[in-house]
Amino acid sequence: MNSQLPIHQISELIPQKAPFVMVDKLVDFSKEFVVASLKITPENIFTKNGVFTEPGLVEHMAQTVALHTGYDYFLKGEEAPTGYIGSIKKIAVYSLPKLNEIITTRAEILHEFMGVTMVRVSTFNSENKEIASGEMKTVIANE
Repeated sequence: MNSQLPIHQISELIPQKAPFVMVDKLVDFSKEFVVASLKITPENIFTKNGVFTEPGLVEHMAQTVALHTGYDYFLKGEEAPTGYIGSIKKIAVYSLPKLNEIITTRAEILHEFMGVTMVRVSTFNSENKEIASGEMKTVIANE
């Protein structure tokens, strides 16, 4: 694990702003992967009837990938770029986390070329049980 981690103040590392921030801690980072977490709170816009919904899980996964890019740019002394989800493939949700649980997502970088990143993602609940997985492609926006 990087000695500078974990990082709790991530607002400058991702383009999303409250109330749409779905990661609250950068847990681990390397060129090949990133691990981020989120505590599920009642105030979260994707919390409904005491659980974190499927769209919230997918957004958490995507923001974990964005955090990889943002932290990489931060280490280079550059501003984090804006990006978007290019495609989602094979997303499976096995269970939904409840209020006050901390979910953790690991994104493994499969390919990265010219601002396009293909990743395999796995999300785990507080008991380290996999609750969602899939693959997605993110793209850095040309500005």
